[in-house]
Amino acid sequence: MRVMVIVKASQASEAGVMPSTDLLTQMGNYNEELVKAGLILAGEGLHPSSKGVRVRFGQGQPKVIDGPFTESKELIAGFWLWQVKSMEEAVEWIKRMPQEAGFEQDIEIRPVFEADDFGDVLTPELRAQEERLRAESEARLSAK
Repeated sequence: MRVMVIVKASQASEAGVMPSTDLLTQMGNYNEELVKAGLILAGEGLHPSSKGVRVRFGQGQPKVIDGPFTESKELIAGFWLWQVKSMEEAVEWIKRMPQEAGFEQDIEIRPVFEADDFGDVLTPELRAQEERLRAESEARLSAK
């Protein structure tokens, strides 16, 4: 199963405070373990919301809202996309994630929808389109 591991933002990450060299070293080693275990499909840190925008739909034309966004506990500071056997495996791996002493942080782990999760709503035509688009995207990434 694929899961998205969502690293929630904090006041420090929203203020643009960079992690220490020691924490970056620990995280590099942790990521290396994840790669060797075959779990990581993708992962990145994100700039603070002050450098981002939101696009709101639903009332006429889409509306662009510039950051920063005030509700930091609802924001994302980074993510991983993992391939795991179970949610329990993902939880066990995240428990090993390095942390700076005294730094409180929430990590959210959510399953990624797979084609079969959509049942009959995902018609054979839509499934074929999804597979084609995935293959095209992977081919473009490989060519870079």
